[in-house]
Amino acid sequence: MLAASRRFMSRSSSALNRTRAIAKQMSTIAGTKPPSDADAEPTVRFESTLGLRTYVLNRPKKLNALNDEMLNLLRPKIEEWDNAELSQVIVGTGAGRAFCAGGDVESVIKYAADEATRHKSLDFFKREFDMDLLLASLRKPYVAILDGHTMGGGVGLAANAPFRVATENTVFSMPETKIGYCPDVGSSYYMSRLDGQLGAYLALTSDTLKGRAVFDHGFATHFIPSRRIPMLLDRLSNLETTDRALIDRTLEELSSEREPEEPPAPFIDEKRVALDHAFRHDRVERIIAELEMFSMDSNPEVSQWASATLGMLHERSPTSLKVALKAIRLGKTQSLVDALNMELKIATAFCNGASPDFATGVTAVLVTKTKGRPDWKPSSLEEVTDEIVDRFFSPHSKFLKNAPTVTDLGSGRAPSERTQPKFTLPTESDIRDVITGEAPDSGTMGYTVDDLLEYFYDSRRGKMGVNEKVLEVVRRKTTVVDNDDGNFVWLRWNS
Repeated sequence: MLAASRRFMSRSSSALNRTRAIAKQMSTIAGTKPPSDADAEPTVRFESTLGLRTYVLNRPKKLNALNDEMLNLLRPKIEEWDNAELSQVIVGTGAGRAFCAGGDVESVIKYAADEATRHKSLDFFKREFDMDLLLASLRKPYVAILDGHTMGGGVGLAANAPFRVATENTVFSMPETKIGYCPDVGSSYYMSRLDGQLGAYLALTSDTLKGRAVFDHGFATHFIPSRRIPMLLDRLSNLETTDRALIDRTLEELSSEREPEEPPAPFIDEKRVALDHAFRHDRVERIIAELEMFSMDSNPEVSQWASATLGMLHERSPTSLKVALKAIRLGKTQSLVDALNMELKIATAFCNGASPDFATGVTAVLVTKTKGRPDWKPSSLEEVTDEIVDRFFSPHSKFLKNAPTVTDLGSGRAPSERTQPKFTLPTESDIRDVITGEAPDSGTMGYTVDDLLEYFYDSRRGKMGVNEKVLEVVRRKTTVVDNDDGNFVWLRWNS
Protein backbone atom coordinates (compact mmCIF):
# COMPACT_ATOMS: atom_id res chain seq x y z
CA MET A 1 0.00 0.00 0.00
CA LEU A 2 2.80 2.39 0.91
CA ALA A 3 4.70 1.58 -2.30
CA ALA A 4 1.57 2.13 -4.40
CA SER A 5 0.99 5.48 -2.67
CA ARG A 6 4.56 6.52 -3.41
CA ARG A 7 4.21 5.52 -7.08
CA PHE A 8 0.97 7.58 -7.31
CA MET A 9 2.61 10.63 -5.73
CA SER A 10 5.60 10.28 -8.05
CA ARG A 11 3.36 10.08 -11.12
CA SER A 12 1.32 13.07 -9.85
CA SER A 13 4.47 15.07 -9.27
CA SER A 14 5.80 14.28 -12.72
CA ALA A 15 2.48 15.20 -14.31
CA LEU A 16 2.42 18.48 -12.39
CA ASN A 17 5.96 19.29 -13.52
CA ARG A 18 5.09 18.50 -17.14
CA THR A 19 1.99 20.72 -16.89
CA ARG A 20 4.06 23.56 -15.47
CA ALA A 21 6.67 23.16 -18.20
CA ILE A 22 4.03 23.20 -20.95
CA ALA A 23 2.32 26.24 -19.39
CA LYS A 24 5.64 28.05 -19.14
CA GLN A 25 6.45 27.23 -22.77
CA MET A 26 3.02 28.40 -23.95
CA SER A 27 3.18 31.61 -21.94
CA THR A 28 6.65 32.34 -23.32
CA ILE A 29 5.42 31.77 -26.87
CA ALA A 30 2.45 34.01 -26.21
CA GLY A 31 4.70 36.73 -24.76
CA THR A 32 3.14 36.45 -21.30
CA LYS A 33 5.90 34.90 -19.25
CA PRO A 34 5.25 34.57 -15.53
CA PRO A 35 5.59 37.92 -13.75
CA SER A 36 8.77 38.80 -11.92
CA ASP A 37 10.33 41.90 -10.43
CA ALA A 38 12.13 42.46 -13.72
CA ASP A 39 8.78 42.56 -15.52
CA ALA A 40 7.28 45.31 -13.32
CA GLU A 41 5.80 48.27 -15.14
CA PRO A 42 8.36 51.08 -15.64
CA THR A 43 7.65 54.23 -13.67
CA VAL A 44 7.91 56.22 -16.91
CA ARG A 45 6.91 54.90 -20.32
CA PHE A 46 8.37 56.36 -23.51
CA GLU A 47 6.49 56.18 -26.79
CA SER A 48 7.40 57.18 -30.35
CA THR A 49 4.83 57.54 -33.11
CA LEU A 50 6.06 59.14 -36.33
CA GLY A 51 7.26 62.61 -35.26
CA LEU A 52 5.62 62.46 -31.82
CA ARG A 53 7.61 61.63 -28.69
CA THR A 54 5.56 61.02 -25.53
CA TYR A 55 6.55 60.38 -21.95
CA VAL A 56 3.90 58.82 -19.72
CA LEU A 57 4.40 59.11 -15.96
CA ASN A 58 3.39 55.68 -14.75
CA ARG A 59 2.81 55.39 -11.01
CA PRO A 60 -1.00 55.62 -11.11
CA LYS A 61 -1.51 54.29 -7.57
CA LYS A 62 0.68 57.17 -6.33
CA LEU A 63 -0.93 59.67 -8.70
CA ASN A 64 2.38 59.66 -10.62
CA ALA A 65 4.27 61.41 -7.81
CA LEU A 66 7.87 62.02 -8.87
CA ASN A 67 10.60 59.91 -7.31
CA ASP A 68 14.32 59.40 -7.94
CA GLU A 69 13.80 56.62 -10.46
CA MET A 70 11.43 58.73 -12.57
CA LEU A 71 13.87 61.65 -12.65
CA ASN A 72 16.68 59.29 -13.62
CA LEU A 73 14.63 57.96 -16.52
CA LEU A 74 13.21 61.26 -17.75
CA ARG A 75 16.23 63.49 -18.20
CA PRO A 76 18.35 61.45 -20.65
CA LYS A 77 15.34 60.56 -22.79
CA ILE A 78 14.07 64.15 -22.99
CA GLU A 79 17.55 65.36 -23.95
CA GLU A 80 17.79 62.64 -26.59
CA TRP A 81 14.43 63.59 -28.08
CA ASP A 82 15.22 67.29 -28.08
CA ASN A 83 18.34 66.61 -30.13
CA ALA A 84 16.85 63.97 -32.45
CA GLU A 85 16.26 65.06 -36.04
CA LEU A 86 13.15 62.89 -36.46
CA SER A 87 11.52 64.19 -33.28
CA GLN A 88 8.95 66.91 -34.03
CA VAL A 89 6.82 67.36 -30.89
CA ILE A 90 7.37 66.26 -27.28
CA VAL A 91 4.31 65.46 -25.17
CA GLY A 92 4.06 64.85 -21.43
CA THR A 93 1.16 62.98 -19.89
CA GLY A 94 0.33 60.62 -17.04
CA ALA A 95 -1.34 57.27 -16.49
CA GLY A 96 -4.58 57.01 -14.53
CA ARG A 97 -6.16 59.92 -12.67
CA ALA A 98 -3.18 62.26 -12.65
CA PHE A 99 -0.57 64.00 -14.72
CA CYS A 100 1.65 64.27 -11.63
CA ALA A 101 0.53 64.97 -8.07
CA GLY A 102 3.89 66.21 -6.79
CA GLY A 103 7.23 64.99 -5.51
CA ASP A 104 8.09 62.17 -3.12
CA VAL A 105 8.31 64.40 -0.04
CA GLU A 106 8.03 61.50 2.41
CA SER A 107 11.43 60.26 1.27
CA VAL A 108 12.79 63.81 1.35
CA ILE A 109 11.76 64.20 4.99
CA LYS A 110 13.19 60.82 5.93
CA TYR A 111 16.58 61.66 4.40
CA ALA A 112 16.61 65.20 5.82
CA ALA A 113 16.10 63.94 9.38
CA ASP A 114 19.63 62.49 9.44
CA GLU A 115 22.58 64.72 8.67
CA ALA A 116 24.40 61.75 7.13
CA THR A 117 21.69 61.30 4.48
CA ARG A 118 20.52 64.91 4.15
CA HIS A 119 22.46 65.36 0.94
CA LYS A 120 20.03 62.92 -0.70
CA SER A 121 17.15 65.32 0.01
CA LEU A 122 19.04 68.25 -1.48
CA ASP A 123 20.07 66.16 -4.48
CA PHE A 124 16.43 65.25 -5.13
CA PHE A 125 15.39 68.92 -5.15
CA LYS A 126 18.31 69.86 -7.39
CA ARG A 127 17.58 67.15 -9.94
CA GLU A 128 13.86 67.96 -9.88
CA PHE A 129 14.56 71.65 -10.51
CA ASP A 130 17.13 70.79 -13.19
CA MET A 131 14.42 68.76 -14.93
CA ASP A 132 12.02 71.70 -14.78
CA LEU A 133 14.68 73.99 -16.28
CA LEU A 134 15.37 71.51 -19.07
CA LEU A 135 11.68 71.32 -19.97
CA ALA A 136 11.53 75.12 -19.97
CA SER A 137 14.46 75.23 -22.39
CA LEU A 138 13.49 72.67 -25.01
CA ARG A 139 14.17 73.47 -28.64
CA LYS A 140 11.34 71.21 -29.75
CA PRO A 141 7.72 72.19 -29.06
CA TYR A 142 6.50 70.73 -25.77
CA VAL A 143 2.84 69.94 -24.98
CA ALA A 144 1.88 69.07 -21.38
CA ILE A 145 -1.49 67.31 -21.07
CA LEU A 146 -2.89 67.90 -17.58
CA ASP A 147 -5.67 65.31 -17.64
CA GLY A 148 -6.04 64.82 -13.90
CA HIS A 149 -4.24 65.88 -10.70
CA THR A 150 -1.46 68.37 -11.42
CA MET A 151 0.10 69.52 -8.19
CA GLY A 152 3.43 70.67 -6.77
CA GLY A 153 6.22 68.95 -8.67
CA GLY A 154 3.78 68.08 -11.44
CA VAL A 155 3.07 71.77 -11.96
CA GLY A 156 6.81 72.31 -12.39
CA LEU A 157 6.93 69.78 -15.23
CA ALA A 158 4.23 71.69 -17.09
CA ALA A 159 4.47 75.34 -16.06
CA ASN A 160 6.89 76.52 -18.73
CA ALA A 161 5.63 74.40 -21.61
CA PRO A 162 4.46 76.62 -24.48
CA PHE A 163 1.32 74.43 -24.63
CA ARG A 164 -0.50 73.36 -21.46
CA VAL A 165 -3.76 71.48 -22.01
CA ALA A 166 -6.40 71.33 -19.28
CA THR A 167 -9.37 68.95 -19.38
CA GLU A 168 -12.48 68.61 -17.25
CA ASN A 169 -10.43 66.26 -15.04
CA THR A 170 -7.64 68.73 -14.24
CA VAL A 171 -7.10 69.54 -10.56
CA PHE A 172 -4.39 72.19 -10.20
CA SER A 173 -2.77 73.33 -6.96
CA MET A 174 0.45 74.20 -5.21
CA PRO A 175 -0.34 72.55 -1.83
CA GLU A 176 2.98 73.16 -0.07
CA THR A 177 1.78 75.44 2.73
CA LYS A 178 -0.50 72.56 3.80
CA ILE A 179 2.59 70.51 4.63
CA GLY A 180 4.69 73.27 6.17
CA TYR A 181 6.79 73.88 3.08
CA CYS A 182 6.85 76.58 0.36
CA PRO A 183 5.70 76.46 -3.28
CA ASP A 184 8.71 75.64 -5.45
CA VAL A 185 9.61 74.18 -8.89
CA GLY A 186 9.66 77.73 -10.29
CA SER A 187 6.31 78.80 -8.82
CA SER A 188 7.71 82.10 -7.57
CA TYR A 189 8.38 82.88 -11.23
CA TYR A 190 5.24 81.69 -13.02
CA MET A 191 2.62 82.19 -10.29
CA SER A 192 3.77 85.76 -9.69
CA ARG A 193 3.02 86.42 -13.37
CA LEU A 194 -0.62 85.32 -13.24
CA ASP A 195 -3.17 88.14 -13.41
CA GLY A 196 -3.43 90.39 -10.37
CA GLN A 197 -2.85 88.64 -7.05
CA LEU A 198 -4.17 85.23 -8.09
CA GLY A 199 -0.72 83.65 -7.80
CA ALA A 200 -0.22 84.95 -4.26
CA TYR A 201 -3.66 83.67 -3.30
CA LEU A 202 -3.03 80.18 -4.68
CA ALA A 203 0.48 80.00 -3.21
CA LEU A 204 -0.60 80.93 0.31
CA THR A 205 -3.94 79.12 0.55
CA SER A 206 -3.05 75.96 -1.43
CA ASP A 207 -6.51 76.30 -2.96
CA THR A 208 -7.30 74.34 -6.13
CA LEU A 209 -8.43 75.26 -9.61
CA LYS A 210 -10.44 72.61 -11.41
CA GLY A 211 -11.26 71.84 -15.02
CA ARG A 212 -11.87 74.85 -17.24
CA ALA A 213 -10.89 77.27 -14.45
CA VAL A 214 -7.25 76.24 -14.98
CA PHE A 215 -7.61 77.65 -18.51
CA ASP A 216 -9.81 80.62 -17.55
CA HIS A 217 -7.25 81.88 -15.06
CA GLY A 218 -4.23 81.59 -17.32
CA PHE A 219 -2.33 78.52 -16.26
CA ALA A 220 -3.43 76.31 -19.15
CA THR A 221 -3.19 77.52 -22.74
CA HIS A 222 -6.06 75.36 -24.03
CA PHE A 223 -9.11 73.49 -22.73
CA ILE A 224 -9.80 70.21 -24.52
CA PRO A 225 -12.31 67.57 -23.33
CA SER A 226 -10.59 64.43 -22.10
CA ARG A 227 -12.31 62.24 -24.67
CA ARG A 228 -10.53 64.15 -27.45
CA ILE A 229 -7.00 63.58 -26.11
CA PRO A 230 -6.42 60.40 -28.19
CA MET A 231 -7.47 62.36 -31.29
CA LEU A 232 -5.09 65.16 -30.31
CA LEU A 233 -2.16 62.76 -29.98
CA ASP A 234 -2.98 61.25 -33.35
CA ARG A 235 -3.03 64.67 -35.02
CA LEU A 236 0.20 65.76 -33.36
CA SER A 237 1.92 62.56 -34.50
CA ASN A 238 1.09 63.38 -38.10
CA LEU A 239 2.56 66.88 -38.02
CA GLU A 240 5.76 67.10 -40.03
CA THR A 241 6.81 70.41 -38.56
CA THR A 242 7.92 72.05 -35.32
CA ASP A 243 6.00 75.24 -36.19
CA ARG A 244 4.36 76.34 -32.95
CA ALA A 245 1.63 78.32 -34.68
CA LEU A 246 0.50 75.15 -36.48
CA ILE A 247 0.54 73.20 -33.22
CA ASP A 248 -1.54 75.95 -31.61
CA ARG A 249 -4.12 75.71 -34.40
CA THR A 250 -4.22 71.93 -34.02
CA LEU A 251 -4.93 72.29 -30.31
CA GLU A 252 -7.46 75.04 -30.94
CA GLU A 253 -9.43 72.90 -33.41
CA LEU A 254 -10.05 70.37 -30.65
CA SER A 255 -10.77 72.96 -27.94
CA SER A 256 -14.23 73.43 -26.49
CA GLU A 257 -16.18 76.55 -25.58
CA ARG A 258 -17.95 76.74 -22.23
CA GLU A 259 -21.23 74.83 -22.19
CA PRO A 260 -24.34 76.74 -21.03
CA GLU A 261 -24.59 74.61 -17.87
CA GLU A 262 -20.93 75.11 -16.94
CA PRO A 263 -20.29 77.58 -14.09
CA PRO A 264 -18.25 80.71 -14.79
CA ALA A 265 -14.62 81.03 -13.73
CA PRO A 266 -14.42 81.09 -9.91
CA PHE A 267 -12.49 84.36 -9.45
CA ILE A 268 -14.23 87.10 -11.39
CA ASP A 269 -16.14 90.35 -10.83
CA GLU A 270 -16.57 91.48 -7.20
CA LYS A 271 -14.93 88.40 -5.69
CA ARG A 272 -11.89 89.02 -7.88
CA VAL A 273 -11.76 92.68 -6.83
CA ALA A 274 -11.72 91.55 -3.19
CA LEU A 275 -9.02 88.94 -3.87
CA ASP A 276 -6.71 91.40 -5.60
CA HIS A 277 -7.27 94.02 -2.92
CA ALA A 278 -6.63 91.68 0.03
CA PHE A 279 -3.60 89.88 -1.39
CA ARG A 280 -1.81 92.99 -2.66
CA HIS A 281 0.00 93.42 0.67
CA ASP A 282 3.57 92.30 1.41
CA ARG A 283 2.80 91.16 4.96
CA VAL A 284 0.53 88.23 5.72
CA GLU A 285 -0.90 90.00 8.76
CA ARG A 286 -2.27 92.78 6.53
CA ILE A 287 -3.79 90.24 4.15
CA ILE A 288 -5.56 88.65 7.13
CA ALA A 289 -6.86 92.06 8.27
CA GLU A 290 -8.28 92.81 4.80
CA LEU A 291 -9.96 89.40 4.65
CA GLU A 292 -11.56 89.99 8.02
CA MET A 293 -13.07 93.20 6.63
CA PHE A 294 -14.30 91.42 3.50
CA SER A 295 -15.86 88.66 5.62
CA MET A 296 -18.41 91.29 6.68
CA ASP A 297 -19.10 92.51 3.13
CA SER A 298 -22.72 93.04 2.09
CA ASN A 299 -22.16 90.85 -0.98
CA PRO A 300 -22.65 87.27 0.30
CA GLU A 301 -20.41 85.84 -2.40
CA VAL A 302 -17.54 88.06 -1.26
CA SER A 303 -18.12 87.54 2.47
CA GLN A 304 -18.36 83.76 2.11
CA TRP A 305 -15.18 83.65 0.02
CA ALA A 306 -13.30 85.81 2.56
CA SER A 307 -14.43 83.64 5.48
CA ALA A 308 -13.44 80.46 3.67
CA THR A 309 -10.05 81.97 2.79
CA LEU A 310 -9.43 82.94 6.43
CA GLY A 311 -10.22 79.36 7.38
CA MET A 312 -7.67 78.01 4.90
CA LEU A 313 -4.94 80.40 6.01
CA HIS A 314 -5.52 79.51 9.66
CA GLU A 315 -4.76 75.86 8.87
CA ARG A 316 -1.48 76.64 7.09
CA SER A 317 1.98 76.88 8.60
CA PRO A 318 2.56 80.51 9.66
CA THR A 319 6.24 80.20 8.72
CA SER A 320 5.34 78.79 5.30
CA LEU A 321 2.89 81.64 4.68
CA LYS A 322 5.52 84.31 5.31
CA VAL A 323 8.24 82.54 3.35
CA ALA A 324 5.89 81.86 0.42
CA LEU A 325 4.71 85.48 0.23
CA LYS A 326 8.25 86.84 0.22
CA ALA A 327 9.27 84.34 -2.48
CA ILE A 328 6.33 85.32 -4.69
CA ARG A 329 7.18 89.00 -4.37
CA LEU A 330 10.86 88.44 -5.18
CA GLY A 331 10.09 86.08 -8.05
CA LYS A 332 8.06 88.72 -9.85
CA THR A 333 11.25 90.46 -10.99
CA GLN A 334 13.52 87.42 -11.30
CA SER A 335 14.42 85.20 -14.23
CA LEU A 336 13.30 81.58 -14.08
CA VAL A 337 16.86 80.48 -13.26
CA ASP A 338 17.13 82.99 -10.42
CA ALA A 339 13.73 81.95 -9.05
CA LEU A 340 14.68 78.27 -9.13
CA ASN A 341 17.92 78.99 -7.29
CA MET A 342 16.07 81.03 -4.68
CA GLU A 343 13.66 78.13 -4.19
CA LEU A 344 16.58 75.69 -3.89
CA LYS A 345 17.85 77.82 -1.02
CA ILE A 346 14.43 77.73 0.61
CA ALA A 347 14.32 73.93 0.24
CA THR A 348 17.83 73.69 1.71
CA ALA A 349 16.86 75.81 4.70
CA PHE A 350 13.85 73.60 5.43
CA CYS A 351 15.99 70.45 5.17
CA ASN A 352 18.64 72.01 7.42
CA GLY A 353 16.13 72.72 10.16
CA ALA A 354 15.35 76.41 9.68
CA SER A 355 11.81 75.38 10.57
CA PRO A 356 10.42 72.08 11.91
CA ASP A 357 7.16 72.60 10.04
CA PHE A 358 8.10 70.68 6.87
CA ALA A 359 8.63 67.46 8.82
CA THR A 360 5.59 68.17 10.99
CA GLY A 361 3.33 68.82 8.00
CA VAL A 362 4.41 65.84 5.90
CA THR A 363 4.00 63.53 8.89
CA ALA A 364 0.57 64.87 9.85
CA VAL A 365 -0.91 65.22 6.37
CA LEU A 366 0.66 62.35 4.43
CA VAL A 367 1.91 59.76 6.94
CA THR A 368 -0.39 59.65 9.97
CA LYS A 369 -3.18 61.56 8.17
CA THR A 370 -4.02 63.35 11.39
CA LYS A 371 -7.14 65.49 11.33
CA GLY A 372 -7.06 69.15 12.29
CA ARG A 373 -4.33 71.77 12.30
CA PRO A 374 -0.79 70.35 12.56
CA ASP A 375 1.35 71.42 15.52
CA TRP A 376 3.14 74.26 13.77
CA LYS A 377 6.06 75.95 15.52
CA PRO A 378 5.76 78.90 15.81
CA SER A 379 1.99 78.50 15.91
CA SER A 380 1.01 82.10 15.07
CA LEU A 381 1.98 84.69 12.50
CA GLU A 382 3.02 87.13 15.21
CA GLU A 383 5.66 84.68 16.44
CA VAL A 384 7.23 84.31 12.98
CA THR A 385 9.81 87.07 13.19
CA ASP A 386 11.76 88.65 10.35
CA GLU A 387 14.80 86.77 11.68
CA ILE A 388 13.05 83.46 11.09
CA VAL A 389 12.06 84.46 7.54
CA ASP A 390 15.63 85.62 6.83
CA ARG A 391 16.86 82.08 7.51
CA PHE A 392 15.46 81.15 4.09
CA PHE A 393 16.78 84.13 2.11
CA SER A 394 19.76 85.83 3.72
CA PRO A 395 23.16 85.10 2.14
CA HIS A 396 24.50 84.99 5.70
CA SER A 397 22.05 82.32 6.88
CA LYS A 398 23.74 79.27 8.39
CA PHE A 399 20.87 77.16 7.05
CA LEU A 400 21.93 77.84 3.44
CA LYS A 401 25.61 76.94 3.64
CA ASN A 402 25.32 73.84 1.42
CA ALA A 403 22.57 75.01 -0.95
CA PRO A 404 22.95 73.58 -4.48
CA THR A 405 22.23 75.53 -7.66
CA VAL A 406 20.48 74.53 -10.86
CA THR A 407 22.76 73.24 -13.59
CA ASP A 408 23.74 75.46 -16.50
CA LEU A 409 22.36 73.63 -19.53
CA GLY A 410 25.00 75.02 -21.92
CA SER A 411 24.96 74.36 -25.68
CA GLY A 412 23.05 77.54 -26.32
CA ARG A 413 20.08 76.39 -24.28
CA ALA A 414 18.20 78.99 -22.29
CA PRO A 415 14.75 79.10 -20.71
CA SER A 416 12.09 80.58 -22.94
CA GLU A 417 11.28 83.18 -20.24
CA ARG A 418 7.87 83.22 -21.95
CA THR A 419 9.20 85.26 -24.88
CA GLN A 420 7.65 82.75 -27.29
CA PRO A 421 4.38 83.66 -29.07
CA LYS A 422 1.51 83.82 -26.59
CA PHE A 423 -0.93 80.94 -26.87
CA THR A 424 -2.83 81.73 -23.67
CA LEU A 425 -5.85 83.92 -23.19
CA PRO A 426 -4.88 87.61 -23.09
CA THR A 427 -3.73 88.76 -19.69
CA GLU A 428 -5.02 91.83 -17.88
CA SER A 429 -1.78 93.56 -18.84
CA ASP A 430 -2.34 92.71 -22.51
CA ILE A 431 -5.83 94.21 -22.38
CA ARG A 432 -4.66 97.28 -20.46
CA ASP A 433 -1.87 98.01 -22.95
CA VAL A 434 -4.28 98.00 -25.87
CA ILE A 435 -6.75 100.30 -24.13
CA THR A 436 -4.05 102.74 -23.00
CA GLY A 437 -2.21 102.68 -26.33
CA GLU A 438 0.96 101.10 -24.92
CA ALA A 439 0.70 98.02 -27.15
CA PRO A 440 2.87 98.55 -30.27
CA ASP A 441 0.01 97.97 -32.72
CA SER A 442 -2.86 99.46 -30.72
CA GLY A 443 -2.91 102.85 -32.45
CA THR A 444 -3.73 106.21 -30.93
CA MET A 445 -7.53 106.17 -31.14
CA GLY A 446 -9.74 105.12 -28.24
CA TYR A 447 -11.26 101.64 -28.15
CA THR A 448 -14.91 100.73 -27.83
CA VAL A 449 -15.83 97.33 -26.43
CA ASP A 450 -16.49 96.06 -29.96
CA ASP A 451 -13.13 97.42 -31.14
CA LEU A 452 -11.38 95.65 -28.28
CA LEU A 453 -13.09 92.33 -28.97
CA GLU A 454 -12.18 92.58 -32.65
CA TYR A 455 -8.55 93.37 -31.82
CA PHE A 456 -8.14 90.29 -29.62
CA TYR A 457 -10.12 88.08 -31.98
CA ASP A 458 -7.61 88.94 -34.69
CA SER A 459 -4.47 88.86 -32.53
CA ARG A 460 -5.44 85.53 -30.92
CA ARG A 461 -6.71 84.10 -34.24
CA GLY A 462 -10.23 83.48 -32.98
CA LYS A 463 -9.10 81.63 -29.86
CA MET A 464 -11.92 80.18 -27.80
CA GLY A 465 -12.61 81.95 -24.52
CA VAL A 466 -11.10 85.30 -25.54
CA ASN A 467 -14.37 87.25 -25.61
CA GLU A 468 -15.38 85.98 -22.19
CA LYS A 469 -12.02 86.94 -20.68
CA VAL A 470 -11.91 90.40 -22.29
CA LEU A 471 -15.45 91.26 -21.23
CA GLU A 472 -14.83 90.24 -17.60
CA VAL A 473 -11.72 92.42 -17.42
CA VAL A 474 -13.59 95.31 -19.06
CA ARG A 475 -16.36 95.07 -16.44
CA ARG A 476 -13.89 95.10 -13.59
CA LYS A 477 -11.09 97.38 -14.74
CA THR A 478 -12.52 100.02 -17.10
CA THR A 479 -14.91 102.94 -17.27
CA VAL A 480 -16.96 103.81 -20.35
CA VAL A 481 -16.36 107.42 -21.45
CA ASP A 482 -18.61 109.39 -23.84
CA ASN A 483 -17.30 112.35 -25.84
CA ASP A 484 -20.63 114.16 -25.30
CA ASP A 485 -21.96 113.97 -28.88
CA GLY A 486 -23.21 110.41 -28.51
CA ASN A 487 -21.32 109.22 -31.56
CA PHE A 488 -18.25 107.70 -29.91
CA VAL A 489 -17.93 105.80 -26.65
CA TRP A 490 -14.57 104.44 -25.58
CA LEU A 491 -12.96 102.63 -22.69
CA ARG A 492 -10.73 104.18 -20.06
CA TRP A 493 -8.51 101.96 -17.94
CA ASN A 494 -8.98 102.55 -14.22
CA SER A 495 -5.55 103.13 -12.68
